[in-house]
Amino acid sequence: MTTIAKDTAVKFNYTLTDDEGNIIDKSPEGQPLAYLHGHQNIIPGLENQLEGKSAGEKVHAVIEPADAYGEYQEQAVQRVPRDNFQGVDDIQPGMQFQSESGGHVMLVTVTDVNDKEVTVDANHPLAGKRLTFDVEIQEVRAATEDELNHGHVHGAGGVQH
Repeated sequence: MTTIAKDTAVKFNYTLTDDEGNIIDKSPEGQPLAYLHGHQNIIPGLENQLEGKSAGEKVHAVIEPADAYGEYQEQAVQRVPRDNFQGVDDIQPGMQFQSESGGHVMLVTVTDVNDKEVTVDANHPLAGKRLTFDVEIQEVRAATEDELNHGHVHGAGGVQH
């Protein structure tokens, strides 16, 4: 039986909850998530918890922020002039925009708007949160050479080219 290790293709069903037990995300029924283990395709804390497991196993993994989407960074919240949003007439909290800074493109979420300024947050929406994954491993197999070259799983649940 193949166990999860670097360069294995893994498919699993999951339910992701927060500390209060609210469901944040889950794999659609009959559509397990596929990833290439050891290639940073999922958060490090979950990848570490799945290491050595096999198809059919269930894993209850509690992941601290540092091993998930990082700690919440206050400096990632900025006020920018409303004029920076040329061509967007109706800006509302919750809207997301791509922003470029220092050659990096990032997603920012609008948290507040007034006539002069827009407050945006570049933290991942799950930054600073402890995450709980309930996982059922569906399949573990050796990755194909093509998958290893591309750095991700192909086919159902993976990337379609």
